[in-house]
Amino acid sequence: MYVTALLAPLIALGIVPTVLLSAAGVPAWAVFGLWMLLCAVLVTLDVVLAASPRTVVITRRVPTRARLGEPVMTSVAVQNIGSRTIRGQLRDAWQPTAGAPQRREQITVPVGERTRVQVPLLPRRRGELTSDFVVLRARGPLGIAGRQARHDVRGPLRVLPAFTSRKHLPSRLARLRELDGNTSIQVRGQGTEFDSLREYVRGDDIRSIDWRATARAGTTMLRTWRPERDRHVVILIDTGRTAAARVGDGTRLDASLEAALLLAALASRAGDHVHLLMYDRVPRARVTGVDGVALLPALTDAMSPVHARLVDTDWSGAFAAIRTLTTRPSLIVVLTAQDAAESARGFLGAFPDASRATTVLVGSVTDDSIGDLARQRDSRIDVYLAAAAEQTMRDAQNVADAIRRAGGEAIASDPDQLPPKIADRYLELKAAGRL
Repeated sequence: MYVTALLAPLIALGIVPTVLLSAAGVPAWAVFGLWMLLCAVLVTLDVVLAASPRTVVITRRVPTRARLGEPVMTSVAVQNIGSRTIRGQLRDAWQPTAGAPQRREQITVPVGERTRVQVPLLPRRRGELTSDFVVLRARGPLGIAGRQARHDVRGPLRVLPAFTSRKHLPSRLARLRELDGNTSIQVRGQGTEFDSLREYVRGDDIRSIDWRATARAGTTMLRTWRPERDRHVVILIDTGRTAAARVGDGTRLDASLEAALLLAALASRAGDHVHLLMYDRVPRARVTGVDGVALLPALTDAMSPVHARLVDTDWSGAFAAIRTLTTRPSLIVVLTAQDAAESARGFLGAFPDASRATTVLVGSVTDDSIGDLARQRDSRIDVYLAAAAEQTMRDAQNVADAIRRAGGEAIASDPDQLPPKIADRYLELKAAGRL
């Protein structure tokens, strides 16, 4: 059972007869005791006359997936199979990060009928969200008490990454189409495919002259080449403790997911094979062997339940796991936060050897507020903060220089600009014939 807010003013109303009758010589405690007894009788009567909240059938409608920060509508249907009309309240037990309204929905369900209650959600956290039960309250005819029952009806919802960086995809796809139309004059060499023949012009590589075609045509003919379209792109996302740091409105891991999704969407449209590995001490997510339209759903499903762990990443194990994904990766993109020389030793020590066939790109999320701190000089505290900020920026630059000396490429930017910068670098590698 439960009592409503009307019980409190009903009890308080007993002050009136207590004062009046005590003035006539009746003991106040006796009057108030009788009033409390009357209230108890009314509560009991209200509970007995209320419809049973257990004589219902409850079903749910919950989408299997939703994107972070986007509204999604769920519903709960209540069918009354009892003998009394149910008037009361319904509460769906979503956790706070689901963004469900805190109010209790008022419902009235006549005998033999069914009503559906809409429960809007606004997810604020990736991963698996679940409502395990629904609480139904049936109010009595007096409105001061009623019956309450819990119904175990599970409603799971998987919240996928927001993928806000998809706004950059149309412009990059346009550049990719333009690139496909212009790469027939790319360099000749390992990892390229024959495209067509054209006449030789001054400045062309004489090694690409096709002498048989020249003899047939009577003029010097040149073979043109284009980059292979089925190269491999391996994306390694660091889920260790540095990924848990907050930058802007999210974490570094959230920005890494955005960059990975944009790059994967672009590489998939280009005909390349994309592999994903999320790693700290052990693999947290792994996607390989999926191409075409199934790639992005597979990636978002794998990413959604993964959150940063407060452990140091085992980079030797991470780079060893990459070698199990493909035997010939053409581009390895590592999304991490290596901005301190001390913590980057393990990363640099395990850094893979780069070659013409393998390009290693390291993307890091930076915090713009550090640059703002480095420019402040208004007070003594600002000077100390500026010195610390400049030291942080210098350390990050030293790590980036070490990555370049190891044969890799370093890209650092804020959460909004990192995804398009990595996508642009991918297109530049395509245009240069390195992919």
